[in-house]
Amino acid sequence: MSVEGLEQLAERVRRDLEFLGYPARPWLAARKTRRGAPVLDVLIVGAGQGGLATAFALMRERVTNLLVVDENPIDRAGPWLSFARMRTLRTPKHVTGPDLGLPSLTPRSWYEAQHGEGSWAKLGLIPKDGWAAYLAWYRQTLGIPVRPDTRVGALRFSVEDAAWEVPCAGAETLYARRVILSTGIDGSGQWDVPALIRDGLPRRLWSHTRDDIDFAALAGKRVAVLGAGASAFDNASTALDHGAREVCLCFRRPELVKVNAYRWAEFVGFLKHFGELPDADKWRFVVQIQEMGQLPPADTYARAQRHPGFKLHPGCAWKAVDAHGDTVTITSGSGERHQVDHVIVGTGFVTDLARRPELGAVEADIARWADRYRPPDGDRFPDLLRHPYLGPSFEFTEREPGRAPHLRTLYNFTFGGLLSLGFGGASISGMKYGVQRLVGGVTGSLFVEDREEHLESLRRFAEVEF
Repeated sequence: MSVEGLEQLAERVRRDLEFLGYPARPWLAARKTRRGAPVLDVLIVGAGQGGLATAFALMRERVTNLLVVDENPIDRAGPWLSFARMRTLRTPKHVTGPDLGLPSLTPRSWYEAQHGEGSWAKLGLIPKDGWAAYLAWYRQTLGIPVRPDTRVGALRFSVEDAAWEVPCAGAETLYARRVILSTGIDGSGQWDVPALIRDGLPRRLWSHTRDDIDFAALAGKRVAVLGAGASAFDNASTALDHGAREVCLCFRRPELVKVNAYRWAEFVGFLKHFGELPDADKWRFVVQIQEMGQLPPADTYARAQRHPGFKLHPGCAWKAVDAHGDTVTITSGSGERHQVDHVIVGTGFVTDLARRPELGAVEADIARWADRYRPPDGDRFPDLLRHPYLGPSFEFTEREPGRAPHLRTLYNFTFGGLLSLGFGGASISGMKYGVQRLVGGVTGSLFVEDREEHLESLRRFAEVEF
């Protein structure tokens, strides 16, 4: 691995940005609150891939009075070094996004700078630890200002200061004209645990795939995993890697999903222009994707199947769970019974803005899809109807027009934007177009808001050229 190669690549990135620096003139005036506190032009909550790419895109547009905050230690945002238990990314290696069109900033350039010409061709999928390392190098190379270990509380908008008040752990309050929530796949809700398990089992006997699981303690034990998505398979494999005697993976469908609708969606029309569809068509597309379901990638499936203790149980919806001492008895709707020592929940997350602490003071005013669209009879998906009804640049909209106009300066760049704008937030495959859409909306709104100042600046302009 070549450190020198990375240093040379970083220099090339900076040179490329110098070549592409037009227009370079600053265009946003510094602001302060009535009490003299500085006001950021943009605050980004979340320093994962989406937050970093958004910050870089804003910096290229000369929005430099910005800050990215994250509750995790530096370079540990996102799942890659915590609860992501896959070995590689699900996304094909050729997908681009964070580079924003700079070849020298692509994962391929980063990889080849370390491993040499031709190494990329030999690589299958990008290792997840490698992706985390790439994002750390990306942040450092671009000089993105990130404040780690910073948990954000309930946002409130100050009409007098025309800024969001953002309380942070430690009693500090930040102020910003625009706030972008880039808080990941669960950023519009919360990881979900079925009440059947949450209320029916002692906490020591179950874990969620999002948890910091002590897999070593599962050695020699019987484990049941609920769910058939990629993370369910990853956790099943990790338990078996650590010596679990047996893992049964249970799911409701009669067989595993084998077609990946997300791969179908990776073309310009869908990724770039989904947000331009009428609401009824957006609903039809997303419902179709939901109905097709998600599958484990082929290598994830193969990893689990290599273990003789791995057992698949299709058509096994859980009807009841009971604990007797340290043994859990699971009964399915068909009467199938399993006795295990631990349960791992892989049922994903639920969309519900009311569960987001940062939205506690404003979520009642935020429009959901249920407020704007009535799906055809028999075609109701409660979770989809709880999705925020976003504007064209990922901005929140008002449930009651005129009641909370400041919501247009608060942006949701999370998976919660799926129904409104497709794969733009919390998705590598949608980042190429999603970041452009988001940043264009932010800079456009700042210019329109400051138009009188810019007009006055034009009137004062007197730079003589001859």
